[in-house]
Amino acid sequence: MNSPTLADLLTSAQPSDAAVVLPEDNSSTTYRALSDQIERLAATFRNAGLEPGRALAIVLPNGLEFLACFLAATRARLIAAPLNAGYKAEEFRFYLEDGEARAVIAPPGEHPVRDVAKALGLPVWTAMRDAQGQVRVEGEDCAGSGKDLEVPQAEDVALFLHTSGTTSRPKGVPLTHANLMASIRNIANHYRLTPADVGLVVMPLFHVHGLIGATLSSLWAGATIVVPARFSASLFWPAVQAHRVNWYSAVPTIHQVLLGRADADNAPKQSGFRFIRSCSAALAPATLAQLEDRFGAPVLEAYAMTEASHQMTANPLPPAVHKPGSVGPGANVDIAIMDEAGTLMSVGTPGEVVIRGPNVTSGYHKNPEANQQAFTNGWFRTGDRGVLDADGYVTLIGRIKELINRGGEKISPLEVDAALLTHPAVSEVASFGAADAKYGEEVHAAVVLKADASVEQLQCHCRTLLSDFKVPKVIHIVKELPRTATGKVQRRNVAAVFAPADR
Repeated sequence: MNSPTLADLLTSAQPSDAAVVLPEDNSSTTYRALSDQIERLAATFRNAGLEPGRALAIVLPNGLEFLACFLAATRARLIAAPLNAGYKAEEFRFYLEDGEARAVIAPPGEHPVRDVAKALGLPVWTAMRDAQGQVRVEGEDCAGSGKDLEVPQAEDVALFLHTSGTTSRPKGVPLTHANLMASIRNIANHYRLTPADVGLVVMPLFHVHGLIGATLSSLWAGATIVVPARFSASLFWPAVQAHRVNWYSAVPTIHQVLLGRADADNAPKQSGFRFIRSCSAALAPATLAQLEDRFGAPVLEAYAMTEASHQMTANPLPPAVHKPGSVGPGANVDIAIMDEAGTLMSVGTPGEVVIRGPNVTSGYHKNPEANQQAFTNGWFRTGDRGVLDADGYVTLIGRIKELINRGGEKISPLEVDAALLTHPAVSEVASFGAADAKYGEEVHAAVVLKADASVEQLQCHCRTLLSDFKVPKVIHIVKELPRTATGKVQRRNVAAVFAPADR
């Protein structure tokens, strides 16, 4: 039997069952209707001249348009490359060029990506729903006929994303159908998803958390997903109650928002949730306990990253033990702890978390140096420090990489540094993550000036180059940066001086 691909994603469901519910207009799309739209759109992309193996950038909000276009691209043997619609022009230019996009799908109306695509000579197609609720794609060169659709192969690259790394340039991560299907099946099996489940998608679909962890795993299981255009705390419980939602997955920031508003929103004590999933950033054990008490459901923390097609470890469903403060054992993914020399460590000994499995990317896009650093003896180095207990549960104890984790968004401090250094008044800069009650970490920067500039001016400058979530919340204007005895600037030392953690 051939290995499954995303073309097989919808085959386990009953055709007449609801696949996608859009709460804004209370419309629903069956599995049969979604499958028909995917086939039609895939033919449109193929007939427009996009050859298999080419990248199609998708700049759309959560909704049926995103899902249909994403799955249609993979059905046509294209590489789907979702992008955050909130990126600035320079970011779009980098991602489109680095991902070698051949066309862009955007929502109706003006959008920065349209101007960037035009400058790069790329066609821009508009995705919309017609009067019958069917997704249509229209635009330049989006026509033609007569080309047959080829069946996707397991080793075809299906998804191309970028992940922040230890350099100022985000790294491209190609994920094959085989990678994605391995992860999708692992997640569906781990949480025992069935057609009886209804999940509420609160995470953006341009991230693996929302796309793989919440959405595609549900569709593989034949379940229903409720997909609002964006997360809204005030509309969360009405959607849960109207559509009988029984689980959701989110970052700790969203859990905390829902918990803080629970009484004012008249959230039910017994939510009806079968489980609540938390991922993409550390969940404090106290918050986990409060969530379980207030919403009457087990809260299961997981550990994931883009390079692993999302999930790597996860706490199990009851009656198995889920441990607060731990991200659980490997979820059908090999997990170990390794020292710097590449030796696997024994239980209880801290080191770098390493993984291997069919869900893991084979390597970064055109980046042999990063690949050499990332893989050791067949294991992928996550860049996170952790320890395994006797039961095989992983507890994360810090990061080797200097990434800033703001509510699940991974930000390279070097990318922030590079933006600040383009300001003519900035001489030196060291960006770093500082503890934050809402987001876990916030972006701070220590800046040495060579001319007059205010904090507000520097932040405004950053906003022209960076997405809003990357702009430093706090900028410390300093006379000099703290250095080691050898003259090096270490971000952990800068953070300790200018944003010490609460004692």
